[in-house]
Order: sequence, then structure tokens, then C-alpha cells
Amino acid sequence: MARHIYNCPLRWSDMDAFGHVNNVVFLRYLEEARIDFMFRLAPGDGSPSFSGGSVVARHEIDYVRPLVHRHEPVTVESWVTKIGAASLTIAYEIKDPDQVYVRASTVVVPYDLAQARPRRISAEENFFLRQFLAEEPAAV
Repeated sequence: MARHIYNCPLRWSDMDAFGHVNNVVFLRYLEEARIDFMFRLAPGDGSPSFSGGSVVARHEIDYVRPLVHRHEPVTVESWVTKIGAASLTIAYEIKDPDQVYVRASTVVVPYDLAQARPRRISAEENFFLRQFLAEEPAAV
């Protein structure tokens, strides 16, 4: 199983009054990694996959260790743990080589913006996602 790797820069404004990255900011890091991952399929080839929109149905986050501001980016690894007919689950670890700061998962629903309703995952999207599908779901 492949994992998508995203190097996420830390911003000074990400810190809270206690000197570490605020818990809400981690959702932004997950979003940046998820968008980078999902839109790898469509833009270069002219494929419509995932470009029509998607919505988040659920987030689950375990905060493992505080992350303090520094100049080096943090790594966000993403992979797929479930592919349904009209939803998928992406798991993440926000980490450095020697420690994990956050483990999380997101349920994403492809969305037809023109019809204003959820849609099914296309065959092309399914093929792309299967490259990142874990053999066993990761614990969050």
C-alpha cells in the first residue's frame, strides 16, 4: 500500500497561548494534505474525478503529542482505509520520522455541485484510491 506524503509548513499564527500548534489548526493540516492527495488524479490529465466537489462527513482526531512551532515542515501521511459506493475514509498521521503528533481519519463524500447532492465514486476514482488502500484499517 502506498501512502501520500505531504510536507506541511508551520505558520507562526498556528500557535496558541501555550506555545504549541492549536488543536483546530490540525484540521487545516489534514485538509491541505487531503486536497493535495485527492486532486493528484484530475488536474494534469483533464480528468473530472474529484474536481466536481466533495464534502467532509466526519473527522476523528487523536492528539498524541504537542507540536511546537519550528521552521521545518511536518509530514502528513495519508492513506485510504475504506472505499464505499458513495464515500471513502482517509487516515492520516501528522509526524516527524521519530514521533507522531496526531492520528486522524476523515469520511469524505463525493459531491455533485451542479445537482447539489452526494454522488457515487466513479470507476476511475476507485482505481486511484485502491492504490492507497490499507490491507487492514489503521486504528485511530
